[in-house]
Amino acid sequence: MALIVQKFGGSSVADAKKIKAVAKIIIKTKEKGHQLVVVVSATGNTTNKLLKLAAEIVDVPCEREMDMLLSAGEQISIALLSMAIKAQKNDAISLTGAQAGICTDGVYNKARITGIKTKKLKKELKKGKIVVVAGFQGISPGEDITTLGRGGSDLTAVALAVVLKAQVCEIYTDVSGVYTADPRIVRDARKTDYLSFDEMLEMAGLGAQVMQARSVEMAKKFNVDLHIRSTFSQEKGTVITKEVSCMEDVVVSGVTYDADQVKMSIIELPDKPGIAAHLFNELAKKEINVDMIIQSSARDGVNNISFTISRTVLKKTLDIMNEIKKKLRAKEVFYDNKVAKVSLVGVGMKSHAGVASKMFSILAAEKINIEMISTSEIRISCVIKEKNLLKAVRVLHKKFKLNQKLAKKNISTRKS
Repeated sequence: MALIVQKFGGSSVADAKKIKAVAKIIIKTKEKGHQLVVVVSATGNTTNKLLKLAAEIVDVPCEREMDMLLSAGEQISIALLSMAIKAQKNDAISLTGAQAGICTDGVYNKARITGIKTKKLKKELKKGKIVVVAGFQGISPGEDITTLGRGGSDLTAVALAVVLKAQVCEIYTDVSGVYTADPRIVRDARKTDYLSFDEMLEMAGLGAQVMQARSVEMAKKFNVDLHIRSTFSQEKGTVITKEVSCMEDVVVSGVTYDADQVKMSIIELPDKPGIAAHLFNELAKKEINVDMIIQSSARDGVNNISFTISRTVLKKTLDIMNEIKKKLRAKEVFYDNKVAKVSLVGVGMKSHAGVASKMFSILAAEKINIEMISTSEIRISCVIKEKNLLKAVRVLHKKFKLNQKLAKKNISTRKS
């Protein structure tokens, strides 16, 4: 008998009909003799509706009360799903994050899991029950409800798979797996059978919305296989697993993009030690994540620094940068919020030369100017004008022949 963790996203439990269908999937797995822990997100657009309601009441809501509010969405889901399972003659119990023993730090809105007390979970599993756990939430040392940030139900599922030593963690969503590009943009995008943890981590961080990046980090750290699949079909999805040698045969695994970008620049900063450290320390204090960074060569005792941020923190970042400008007597601060990032990801890049030059040549042939470049062993990212984004994604997908089905590889995993 294997223990399996299954996670269902909001689109999978959007209404009563879908909740009943999810219950059937769960029961079918249970009937194979497996123990089951099921993690559920809030139904449909519940979280967005709650955020909108809060905004109508107060401009800047208290973070503690926001976590109290937003955690209600998942509690509705687990109760309804447990009812559906019981209605189909199977035993289930719903547990909030706190009841499931999920302990976090005291940071509201984006808490980190510090540990999971498994006593109650194991007790209910031993009774033969299907345990349905509210994703996205836990409890702080001060016994306050905390939430884990957008996509936090993925993190809940992976963390439970780790502590319960699950055979696999299945992530059910409204797509059939991870594609070589966004199928809404590239019609011939192909579903990928296998990806390494590193590839999925890069894709999640570069705009692919299939999984939360923090959850992939945890899966990699503890070597928990992930199976991303559709709630609405029996089709095999994408298995995320540790890297094996044959994965290097695939040079590029996918094209990702992120339109949520702003290029921020500060001009004519003093060219002396500690300036860059001061600038980015001030941003870090306000928990502003910076992506790409470019510093120009010094000239006449000054230089320029440009970096990219999310559009959601533009105002906060601009306020900080204007303060730094005054303090350091820089000439100017300006930004461009009409940019986007397009990236190639593939573990095979480590052993294949020429990917970057080919990418740059393809974009040049389409008269798409590259404003910033960032690379890792398995990723190349370019900042371009947002108006060119769709063209860039499509042409890169075509020229790297990502629509072509690859020969099947014998990749060994612990999946069920």
